[in-house]
Formats: sequence, C-alpha cells, structure tokens
Amino acid sequence: MPYRFRATRVFRVALRESHCLRVAGFFIAAIPSLICAAEKSVAVISDRAYTRPQKLVAIDTRRRLNIYCTGSGSPAVIFDSGLGDGTKAWGLIQPKVAAKTRVCSYDRAGLGFSDPSPRPSTSANIVEDLHQLLKAADIKPPYILVGHSFGGMNVRLYAATYPREVRGMVLVDASHEDLGNMLWELEPSYETKYLPYMNILKRCLDASPPDFIEGSELNKNCVSSPNPRYSEAINSVEAEFATQHGRLRSWISEQENIWFSSADQVRAARQRLGKMPILVLTKEPVAPSGNETKALRNAKNQVWVTLHNQIAALSSCGFRRVVANSGHYIQLDQPDTVAQAILEVLSAVEAHRCMSLARAVR
Repeated sequence: MPYRFRATRVFRVALRESHCLRVAGFFIAAIPSLICAAEKSVAVISDRAYTRPQKLVAIDTRRRLNIYCTGSGSPAVIFDSGLGDGTKAWGLIQPKVAAKTRVCSYDRAGLGFSDPSPRPSTSANIVEDLHQLLKAADIKPPYILVGHSFGGMNVRLYAATYPREVRGMVLVDASHEDLGNMLWELEPSYETKYLPYMNILKRCLDASPPDFIEGSELNKNCVSSPNPRYSEAINSVEAEFATQHGRLRSWISEQENIWFSSADQVRAARQRLGKMPILVLTKEPVAPSGNETKALRNAKNQVWVTLHNQIAALSSCGFRRVVANSGHYIQLDQPDTVAQAILEVLSAVEAHRCMSLARAVR
C-alpha cells in the first residue's frame, strides 16, 4: 500500500524482519521452499528522473500520461505500481532489468506527473489508459507485465483483456480481487473503519493548498512524513503532490474502487492463462501487531498464501515464491530478487518453456 497519506496507517500491516532460517521453520509444513534473500536493502532511490516528467504522452485530446522508458529490446517489461504510487516505486528495479530489454514504468491517471481523468480510477479504466498509452508511445507488444499490490490486479486484467499482447507476468505481493472480502470476514472491524478512513481522505481533498501548514492537524493527517527510501528531492515533490486536488482525487478514487468496482472487474475477467510464465512473489509472513492474536495474524497470512496460489494456478507455468526479509514493498526490500524474477520470466518467454521457473513454490 502507498505511503502518501498518514491516514493509510489504519490499514497498513506491521512488517517484520526475520532471518531466512527462522522464516523457513515457520513455513516448513505449508511451503517446502522459499527464497533465502539477503538482509533488507537500505538503498535510497535518488534518480532525479522521478522529480520531473520523463515523457508526457497524449492518450486522448485532453490528457497526457507520464511514462519513463529505458533500455532496448523485446518483449518490453511494463511496470504498474501499488495503490496511489507511481514510477518511483521501481527505481531500484528498472536499471537492473533495462540492461536486458526495454523497460517502462508510468504514472496512472492523476498520479505523479500524469493528468487526472474525468473517469473513476477503476482497474478497467486504468487498463484502457495503459493500452492507449503503450500504443501512443509506440511501445509495441509483446509485453511482460509486472504489478505490485493494486498494480497486480491491473496487469492481470490487462492480460485477460489483451491476451495476445502479454507473454508473461510477475506479481509482486499482488492484491487479489477477493482480498478485501476475506480480510473483512476475518476481522469485521476493518469494514467499520473504512468509512471514517475515507472521510479523513475527503477532508484532505476539501482543503486548499494554503491550508497545508506544517505542524497543523490537516498536514499531519494528509501529508506523509518523508520516506527514507527516497531522496530529499523526491520526497519534496511527493509532499507537493499531496496538496494537489487532481492527485488527491485520483488517489481517493483508486481507494474507493479497489475492493468494489475494480475487484468486480478483475473477478469477472478471471480466466485460465494457458502456459503463460507467471511468478508470484509473496512477502514473508507478518507478525502480530497491537492487540492482534497470533491465530488471527496466522489466518491473515494464510489468506495471502491462498490467494497468491490461486493467481499462480491460473497458468500451467505459474509459480509462487516467498521472499524472506521482505515486507509489502518487496521491490524496495529485496530489489535483486525481484529483478531476477523478472529476468527469469523473460528467459522463459524467450525460450518458450517454463522449466527454469520450476524451483518456485507451486
């Protein structure tokens, strides 16, 4: 989930650091293997490309979307970020993969440097925008799609909508269309917190930029603290975005729709994906937080496992891996692991086989 608003902490889970041996012992009965990754990365994304538009491409007569492409080759790797996030989320991954093929990250409508849309920020509208963007930017298929969190739902819908364009996918701790319902069933208080949470976000939208005074309650609720994983320059741009109505409205629209219209759209389009190479990366199990019981936390962890297994099972060449020492932003905590997973799918696509992926958990 994104960090743009402090209010998102209502739904943010506590992340746990753990050594591979300890995680493997916890999961040994349910999962026979996992990636024994290095300690969590502390690398800071400082590329100034994320402080300004890279290429603004017109997708209709009124709107442009920002896209950042590097490298050359085919199939092109296309990144879609988590809820409310943009190109910067891939700052540690894009250079590694661009050494092998063309790689593009982009800002969805109204986020980052892209123009807002008059339409709701649903997965179906996002997929249509991305399709128009890739066509207008002359980024020809085939594609390998990489989606983090909410972006995972979007790229799956893209693959279902335009199956001839997509050759492989990597899902990075991806959200699932049934995740909201399953977590709400486990903990009904999530649902009761949802309306107050959305009201906080809408109060942010009702304010004008001069109202965001440092130290004020409004600023505390609406503007995130600087993220240590990004440079001061990038954090400064993000703080400015947090006070802009078009970007606030787009972020809120994504949040309003993710477990409702977007989930319905992805669910309705769900289908078998043949032999498409797919890797699903799952964060390590989360430890209990606050008043949460161990049993409840274990049940929540199992929801992620179950749903990620379902995504992998959509293809006969679909596999899942657990990434040790990682939280929800696996691409920040273990960038080498995520980059390697993308390159493995690229190799599988080029070789027209999936045996190289078989070491993953099924």
